[in-house]
Amino acid sequence: MGSTSRVAVIGGGTMGADIAAIFVHGGWSAHIVEPARERWAESEQRVRHAVGQLGGAAERAQITLHATLPELLWQEIGFVVECAPEKLALKQSIFAELARLAPAAVPLASNSSSFPISDISRGLATRERMLGLHFFMPAHLVPAVEVVRGEATDAKVWEDAAALMLTLGKVPVRVKKDIPGFLANRLQHAMMREAFALIDAGLASPEDVDAAVRYGFGLRYLAAGPVLQKDIGGLDIHCAAAATMYPHLANNATPSPTLTALVAQGKLGMKTGEGFFKWTAESAAREQARYEKTLLAALELLKAERETGRS
Repeated sequence: MGSTSRVAVIGGGTMGADIAAIFVHGGWSAHIVEPARERWAESEQRVRHAVGQLGGAAERAQITLHATLPELLWQEIGFVVECAPEKLALKQSIFAELARLAPAAVPLASNSSSFPISDISRGLATRERMLGLHFFMPAHLVPAVEVVRGEATDAKVWEDAAALMLTLGKVPVRVKKDIPGFLANRLQHAMMREAFALIDAGLASPEDVDAAVRYGFGLRYLAAGPVLQKDIGGLDIHCAAAATMYPHLANNATPSPTLTALVAQGKLGMKTGEGFFKWTAESAAREQARYEKTLLAALELLKAERETGRS
């Protein structure tokens, strides 16, 4: 781990800005590398807004933007998080440059949600200091972060990164091997495969699928994860239900036809005005505000529980 409290965040989009805010709120200064200068004001504003949501002093947030990697004072950087778009060749190019520029003691993490760090770092020197650090949107409000060990990642680098996340108020989820989807996305996609299959078959509407999760078992998951919840409910009950249902669950190896058709039509959700639901700029803003307000309330519940647990 680098000795200074200065983080380099590569990419100034929504995810990069929110990750920078996590470090800033934890007392670090953030150096954001964003080639598109026209995005700098928006990126800085996003960081300050996120710091404010976390209860920090947004006006005192230490943020510096750079257009290129060589501009950074690398001897002052203690940690690096890459948040570039999900393009393997791009990430490999960035990591090749990081391997040349960053001092050997500085960990290099990728926030990729789909590409294993083993693939991103393939053939590079100092692969042992490279790891996955997968946050969930919005990164500053969702406590969990997957700390992913690649095939070459040094055990101490991996553990130190997890410990760092704890100091920043996050909940590190240690993933011992960087298989596709890591841990959380595999669980999430397993559920979504079944959800979309039910919609495809006409057995439920998108609204009813969402209601079943939000007001049914999803609510329980705030209090207990799926494994603990089954211990509470009784493993015999779960085992019997699983034996009945598993033969009938979706196991298709390709995305849902409904989902595929929407993507092919350019209906990508809020960002295009339509997905499973239709959106205007106003309705999208209202829903985003409601979503973040609910996450903040949930975060307070979890924070209070964690504080009680530490006392």
